[in-house]
Amino acid sequence: MLALMAMGAMAQSTLKVSGEFRPRSEYSHGYGTLAGLDQKGSLFTSQRTRVNLEFGIKNVKTKVSLQDVRIWGNQPQQVMNEDLAVSIHEAWAETPLIRGLSLRVGRQELNYDNGRILGNSNWNQQARVHDLALLKYSGFVEVHFGLAYHESGNRKNNIYSGPDAYKTLQFLWLNKSFGDLKLSFIGLNNGIPRNTLNDNGEIVSQKIIYTQTFGPYAEYKKGELSFAGSAYYQTGELVNGKSLSAYEYLLETTWKPGKDFSLGAGYEELSGSAADLDPAKARSFNPLYGTGHKFNGHMDYFFVGNHIGSVGLRDLYAKVGYLIKGISLGVDIHQFWAQADLVNKPNRALGTELDFYGSYKINEVTELGIGYSHLLPTETMQLLKGGSADAVQNWAWVMFTFRPAATIKL
Repeated sequence: MLALMAMGAMAQSTLKVSGEFRPRSEYSHGYGTLAGLDQKGSLFTSQRTRVNLEFGIKNVKTKVSLQDVRIWGNQPQQVMNEDLAVSIHEAWAETPLIRGLSLRVGRQELNYDNGRILGNSNWNQQARVHDLALLKYSGFVEVHFGLAYHESGNRKNNIYSGPDAYKTLQFLWLNKSFGDLKLSFIGLNNGIPRNTLNDNGEIVSQKIIYTQTFGPYAEYKKGELSFAGSAYYQTGELVNGKSLSAYEYLLETTWKPGKDFSLGAGYEELSGSAADLDPAKARSFNPLYGTGHKFNGHMDYFFVGNHIGSVGLRDLYAKVGYLIKGISLGVDIHQFWAQADLVNKPNRALGTELDFYGSYKINEVTELGIGYSHLLPTETMQLLKGGSADAVQNWAWVMFTFRPAATIKL
C-alpha cells in the first residue's frame, strides 16, 4: 500500500531543467561616471551562466540555481579547483501550510511591483537574491511577509561582520486588484549594524540601527492608456547618527494604440540632502534593494552603486517603442536635475541622456539585444561626478541570451 502511495505521488511530480548563457560585450567611455578628456574607452565581455533545476511534487516546490559570472579573460585557461567561481544563486523550498497560506524558505529572488524597492536587478550579471523566509497568502488580498536575520557563523557572539547589506530585514507586501486597477503597498524595516571598535580596530559591540520605507504603488490600464505611480517615504536612523526623512514619487503614463507602437512619459523625484541643511537630518532617499538599471537612464549614473546619500534626483523622461517584423526597438530620453542644491552651484541641471536599444528573437531559445547610450552632461554633473563635461560620454553593448529548457514528468 505504501509503495502504491509513493508511486502515485511520484506520478504527479515534474522536473524542469533549464539553462541560461548570457555573454554581453560593452564599450564604455563614461558609463556610471564621467570620463576624463584623456581617458580612453574600455571594451570587455562578461558572461552569466546558469543551470536551473525546479522540482515539483504534490505540496512541495523546490528550486536550485547554479550560477557563474565572469569577465572573459579574468581566469587562467588552466583553472585550479580553488579558483572555481560557481555559486548558488537560488536554493529554496516552498510548501503549503493551510488553505491559501504557504511558506518559502531559502535563497531566493524578490521582485515586487515595478521593482523600485525590492527587485531582482536582472540586468546585472550577478542579479540580486536574499536569504530569508517568505510567508505567502493568496485570498481576498495577496499578502507576502518576508523575514531575514543574518549572522557570520561565530557562535560566541551576536556580531555580524558578513558581506550583506543588512543584518536583519522584514517586509510586508499587500496587493489587490479592482478590475482595471491594481493597488499595492509595501513596508520594509531595514536593520544594519553600527559597530563600536577598540583601539586595535576590532569590533567589541554592535547595535542594530533601523530605517523604515513604506508606501503605495498603483497601476491602471484602460484600453490604449495605462498609468502607474508610486509614493514612498523613508524614516528612521542612519549609522552615522542622523535621523532620516526622505521620499520618492513617480508618475508614468503609456499610450499603446496597437501591438506595434507605444509612447510613454513620466517623472520621478527622489529627495536629496543639500549642503546647508541641518547636519543632524538626512533627506536622501535610498531605493535599497531595487532594480536600479530600470530607472533613471541606462548609463546608471544614479542609485546603481552610487549617488546614495547625495543630492537626490529629478528625472523627466519620454519613451518610444516600436515592433517591426519581430524586432523590438526603443528610444528613451531623460532630462536630469539635482533635487537639492549643490555647494556654490545654484544650477541644478545635470544633463540629458539618450538611450537607444533593441532586441530580436533569433529562435525559440536565442535572443539578441543591442543598445547605445549618449550623455550630454552639464558642469553641475561634473562637479557631482568628477571627470569632464567636455569629453564624449557614451556606452554601447551587445548581448546574446540562450535559454534552453525541458520539462520531465516523473
